[in-house]
Amino acid sequence: MSETTTTTTVTPEATTPEATTQAIGSYTPSSLRGRIDDIAIIDVRTPGEFESIHVPHARNVPLDQLRGRVAEVRSLVEEGREVVLSCRTENRARQAQRLLAAAGVPSLPILEGGIVAWEAEGAPVVQGVLRWDLERQVRFTAGLLVLVSILVSLVFPPARFVAGFVGAGLVFAAVTNTCAMALLLAKLPYNRPRSG
Repeated sequence: MSETTTTTTVTPEATTPEATTQAIGSYTPSSLRGRIDDIAIIDVRTPGEFESIHVPHARNVPLDQLRGRVAEVRSLVEEGREVVLSCRTENRARQAQRLLAAAGVPSLPILEGGIVAWEAEGAPVVQGVLRWDLERQVRFTAGLLVLVSILVSLVFPPARFVAGFVGAGLVFAAVTNTCAMALLLAKLPYNRPRSG
């Protein structure tokens, strides 16, 4: 009985940065770690979150400002720069990816796990004033609104509807993967520190 061996050779489709960017949906922190000087990392978190901690050389283009700054991102791509989107955990980076694609910017990869995964791998970070991230602010605000409305409802029963409204808002946020409260909180001065 003879054995038959089949060998398959895999040839890369393309090796240009543009082809790599379009072919890859995300990068792990370890795959980017040694290349951060060569890649344009766009961090879509709030300025306050960005000031707290970010990848070295990253640019802050907050998600709520991205529509007005599409040309800035497009110019990086047209210059031939490899552009990677980042946020805290990757949710907002995926929203930015969809927004940019709808605006005609080629599909850009994201940093898998965001700054949380980047820091967990021991990759270099730039740290500033520590601030609560936006997700934590949303949880605190929603919880506080529910608690206060329930306490107030003991003397003013209609206040309980505020708790119901917050609950409905949280369900809507989960179903649509958007959060109106986060958009409002992102506009607070706390989340928009002065640079310099």
